[in-house]
Amino acid sequence: MTYLRKYINMPGFTQIIKKDDMGLKLTQFGLITLRKDEEYEAFNGGNETALIVLGGFCEVTGGAFHFKNVGARKDVFSGKPHSVYVPCRSKYKIKALSDVEIAWTESPSSLASRPWHIKPEDVKTIAIGKDNFSREAQMIIDDRFNSNHFFIGEAQVPSGNWASYPPHRHDFDNLPEEVNMEEIYFFRFNPAQGFGIQKIYNDNRTIDETYTIRNNDTVGIPEGYHPVVCVPGYTMYYLWIMTGKNRKFVSHKDPDHAWVGERG
Repeated sequence: MTYLRKYINMPGFTQIIKKDDMGLKLTQFGLITLRKDEEYEAFNGGNETALIVLGGFCEVTGGAFHFKNVGARKDVFSGKPHSVYVPCRSKYKIKALSDVEIAWTESPSSLASRPWHIKPEDVKTIAIGKDNFSREAQMIIDDRFNSNHFFIGEAQVPSGNWASYPPHRHDFDNLPEEVNMEEIYFFRFNPAQGFGIQKIYNDNRTIDETYTIRNNDTVGIPEGYHPVVCVPGYTMYYLWIMTGKNRKFVSHKDPDHAWVGERG
């Protein structure tokens, strides 16, 4: 089985990961690409939906909400995102106010929540790691927001640096040390011809994969440790979408490498 999906820019809606792909039970992922004044409509049924604007402007409307001027940045390397959360059993419409690109994700839900427009000022920035495994994370939908399964953010990884390092997993509900959450990563590079290396492995090595990742690649992570590195000379961006019943930013580090993060 491969946990890597390729994407070539396409107009309209493109689904990249479907439910049950790669063993992912709670996560679907795709991209919505619209030209100015184009529209996209959907009904999410028994799923909650998150829309993360990668670049451009739009408005998002539904039966009980109308979010205007959703979007601010030119691209993922130009500031914090605007995002919209749409609760289950909702019909919604996106209208492009400029050319716009939106990451789409859905997860099963029965939660009676409210829709949100998550603005850049709502996004919390945290610094993670140190030395050449430091990076900046933007927390978009976390445990501050009422969602059934989503825990979503973005990472900016500097030239030559590692992320998700020391290698960690979130495979078992064992609070406070670990929670069971599957995950996907969606990548961009600046400049766009950059690349990185993604590793996915579990303790008994029934999963032990290594991928070259490039612009617009998506990696599904149903389980296991998942360190990733950016080659020198480039900045690596990835959108991370975690889904699980216990929505916490906690994980279990690979015992072989945990000592690296504990150094003074």
